[in-house]
Amino acid sequence: MEPEQIRFLSELTAADAAARIEKGEITSVMLVEACLARIAERDETVMAWEHLDPDYALAQARAADARRAADPATGPLHGVPVGIKDIIDTSDYPTENGTPAHAGRQPGDDAVLVSALRDAGAIILGKTVTTELAVLHPNKTRHPGNPEHTPGGSSSGSAAAVADHMVPVAVGTQTGGSVIRPASFCGVYGLKPTHGLISRTGVLMQAPPLDTIGVFGRSLEDVGLIADCLTAYDPRDTWMRPRSRTRLREVALQDPPVDPVFAFVKSPPWDEFAEDVTKDAFSELAEALGEHCDEVDLPSAFDAGLTMQKIIHTADVAKFYGPILAKAPDVISKSLAERIVAGKDVSAVDYNMALDVREALYAGLEEVFERYDAILTPASPGPAPKGLETTGNPIFNALWTYLGVPCVTVPLLEADGMPFGVQLVGPRFDDARLLRNANWLTRHLAADEDGNDGKAGTD
Repeated sequence: MEPEQIRFLSELTAADAAARIEKGEITSVMLVEACLARIAERDETVMAWEHLDPDYALAQARAADARRAADPATGPLHGVPVGIKDIIDTSDYPTENGTPAHAGRQPGDDAVLVSALRDAGAIILGKTVTTELAVLHPNKTRHPGNPEHTPGGSSSGSAAAVADHMVPVAVGTQTGGSVIRPASFCGVYGLKPTHGLISRTGVLMQAPPLDTIGVFGRSLEDVGLIADCLTAYDPRDTWMRPRSRTRLREVALQDPPVDPVFAFVKSPPWDEFAEDVTKDAFSELAEALGEHCDEVDLPSAFDAGLTMQKIIHTADVAKFYGPILAKAPDVISKSLAERIVAGKDVSAVDYNMALDVREALYAGLEEVFERYDAILTPASPGPAPKGLETTGNPIFNALWTYLGVPCVTVPLLEADGMPFGVQLVGPRFDDARLLRNANWLTRHLAADEDGNDGKAGTD
């Protein structure tokens, strides 16, 4: 395959690739070969993949092409490769959860979401790198634009692989900021849906009231497309509710009946944690939106949200990871071990209060959504920080994860050649309209009369 063809195929969005496969313009084998060629070229630098078997990936692609030849009625992701975060069980690849304590772990069954992807025709290309047990301690992945910078975490490999054109879409998870933040750092779209929209059966549990499956893509259509394939009700995940299947992709591409108005919410961490480039970029963005954006201050009660999220998160980390620390203390990082120990001191009263406060705060947030179509707020403190000792700060994500609301990273900003994103937040289970508003935002800025190509920010 010629380099030009590899580049063309590996840069296709999932939606475009699926359409071309359906029309017979390309085959799944061609697409997977291009992705594997890109991985061979780049992954020594980016290190986004934990488990990859090129021969097996191509065998899946050949089988997909054979099925299509026999029956053109195929699924929405037929023949399209997908990356899977390595805390999500796969029956044909190891799932080691980013820790030597689980080295060699081979699940016997797929996670529910992986089965759903296979039913949609997707090729499971491989397993992407996660941080240690999907918490904060970094793993090996580097930023695809500058390997001296972090790609974010904990869904490090998923975000980096999509950003570097190794795979068109990938799946991750978020308990604090593990989808929205790496999407922001790597310059891709990331969707953290409403808590409970996608099944977590077969996924490593960290904090069930917070754990959320998310997706990465290089277009809003792509994140809607893959998320639509994952939202079937699963009674084994008790946080899910029976509901009709979503139409995220369809609605995301529609024009809104009226132009949306956004609430620019700086959120409690703004003064201390937002970098100067972020403050400047959001000031410019709000000005560019004009009558479509108002600055809104959340009531002071929301200041407690970050503390409440930390209580739940820390206590549940102790519950689920404490046995791992007890069994294999030598392979757990110092930072995670300290968090586990701290979590054991959280009282049942504080934990249950944190759950109760969440619903009270969400009731207050609904008042904002009665007046505004979505909240506009930073996806990260700024661009990906230099250094590999941390994965960056999830401080601008934790409140929204705690409240269980849908969030999407829109890659609109840039500083010194490094991307960072705008985060849009919507009401629970209003994920489709949130994507539609995000699509309106990108088109509105791209059509701005000053001819700026859709990028708001500083050089």
